Amino acid sequence: MERDTDAPLALPEWLSAEELTRLRDLATAMADDAARLVVTERPRSLGVEATKSSEVDVVTVMDQRSEQLLRERIDAERPDDAILGEEGGASEGTSGLTWVVDPIDGTVNYLYGHPFFAVSVAVCIGDTTREGAWLPVAGAVSAPLLGETYAAAHGQGAHLVTADGRREPLAVSDCERLELALVGTGFGYEAAKREEQGAAVAQLLPKVRDIRRGGSAALDLCFVASGRLDGYYESGINAWDQAAGQVIATEAGAAIGGAPGGEMGKAMAIATAPGIFADLTDCLFPEAR
Repeated sequence: MERDTDAPLALPEWLSAEELTRLRDLATAMADDAARLVVTERPRSLGVEATKSSEVDVVTVMDQRSEQLLRERIDAERPDDAILGEEGGASEGTSGLTWVVDPIDGTVNYLYGHPFFAVSVAVCIGDTTREGAWLPVAGAVSAPLLGETYAAAHGQGAHLVTADGRREPLAVSDCERLELALVGTGFGYEAAKREEQGAAVAQLLPKVRDIRRGGSAALDLCFVASGRLDGYYESGINAWDQAAGQVIATEAGAAIGGAPGGEMGKAMAIATAPGIFADLTDCLFPEAR
């Protein structure tokens, strides 16, 4: 029998606060290790092994090495857990937990040496192959060139660890007026998708303070969590782009959702300060008002 996707996923009884803390800390350690790898071993000239959806969406050697490191660590520390990765697809597990990993979120930024890229590692319950049927319960996003790691566990809040070791609690902004909101978004790689997303930006831009396009969905969600952005929206993101950032933003107090009547996911992902969620959603979906 399929789960009623209108009902929120409930944490299993065995997933205690102590276990969630351990999972968060493990996600943090793994994200930091993979982030260190992609920085310290980044070749001067990155070779392109394959292409993804188009010629401008590349898979680098370091992308694959980062995911290999994450998979090996998870297999060693949590052999009963499943894994879903951007590069390696899905593996099965028996524990009821799935690690959802993005070895480099912001690959094009990474190729160009732009600092807005990160390693994203999350632990989820539910069926990660079905949109709206899973929930991230712990996760971390490590941005090595920013010297920042964001982390959270369900019910325990979210925090930022800086390069000098300071641990700071995260909270979303108190923005309540869309016209004063700084809003982040992102674009796909295929021309038709980008044209559609560009039209949406053109409609939204006169109604907000400004728009930012950082190039990493995981970091955009973390920036909502930290108040660097008042809101974020994007269509076309995948589970590995979303999972860790979602639990971090939620634990920092963000309102999250998707297209009207749907969950945050590929059709639409929205995360904002609570005071502007409804207005931003209305702007993105005027036909649903």
